[in-house]
Amino acid sequence: MQPKFNLWLEADGEVVFSAWRAVLLQTVQDTGSISAAAAKLGVQYRTAWQKINEMETRLGVKLVDTQIGGQHGGGARLTPAALDYLDKFNRLNTALEETVNATFRQTFG
Repeated sequence: MQPKFNLWLEADGEVVFSAWRAVLLQTVQDTGSISAAAAKLGVQYRTAWQKINEMETRLGVKLVDTQIGGQHGGGARLTPAALDYLDKFNRLNTALEETVNATFRQTFG
């Protein structure tokens, strides 16, 4: 038996950042494309774009820089602000996971 938890951050009762949204941002960074990230995660492009837009609106910062296609195609990359939020969220998630696991071991043996 092992504990599980799901971390998300809210502002005014609305989800701002979650584990899935962190994966979405990381996948955009890894693939260089919102479309490719959406396909890799098995969601529609519209859903991925909507979640990114919601995060940007609620945080008040640009998270993804996009370039419209052309001779070399379009693309997307995370802004420094997005990389910072992603790093902070991942560090918080790791710290909480360690705390939950330690408390679980103390409680359940």
